[in-house]
Amino acid sequence: MIENRKYLDTVTELLSNIEETQLESIEKAASCIKKSLDGGGVLHAFSTGHSHMLVEEIFYRAGGLVPVNPILDPAVMLHEGVIKSTNLEKLDGYARVIFNNQDLRQGEPIVIISNSGINPVPVEMAMLAKERSMKVIAVTSCSISGSSSSRHPSGARLMDIADIVLDNCISSSDASIKVEETGQMVAAVSTIAGVYILQRVIIAVVNRYTGKGEIPPVFMSANVKGGYEFNENLINKYKTRIKGF
Repeated sequence: MIENRKYLDTVTELLSNIEETQLESIEKAASCIKKSLDGGGVLHAFSTGHSHMLVEEIFYRAGGLVPVNPILDPAVMLHEGVIKSTNLEKLDGYARVIFNNQDLRQGEPIVIISNSGINPVPVEMAMLAKERSMKVIAVTSCSISGSSSSRHPSGARLMDIADIVLDNCISSSDASIKVEETGQMVAAVSTIAGVYILQRVIIAVVNRYTGKGEIPPVFMSANVKGGYEFNENLINKYKTRIKGF
């Protein structure tokens, strides 16, 4: 039987490890993003499967950056059929269809999230972004990816292509706790790890604004006084660049 606090202890240890080992990469990612935003750019974010939740995590929510363009392709998410999405994620060339449907510009950063970092769609998305001279920020497990063979024809993994790698510090399996009675693994942690990393990056971006006496472009809650109007002004500034608006 799994102890009641086992998952809490596992997650706490994981997040502490991220904080201790990824600070330099978090700061690099924040500087990259702030530089682009200062020049009128936006932050793009892409993923597939369950990791698409991390794209939604940083888009259009109270406390989040306004200039975030979520690249959400329903075909590689889960709600239109998991078998189809799993197969499409492994289809070489499909990323170009997604990429060409977006306004992605030279010098802008794109966060690409993939726990394994080996499937063709996220790998190819990173390659296409690099071809356009974008800055690729990867959120991935360096341990899992490093011990796995890429499914992309080039043999490259996401972490091999990225300019900045944010390691989610998951060592061997997304499922983190072993069921002693059966040998099975349960309790996935990649979503929690990814959320923590991305929110830490956003905090670091905000610090770069406030450190210069600037007001960061961050959403207020629409349920507080003045929130709707504050948000509307920022949305109007970026709506031509962000398809989700």
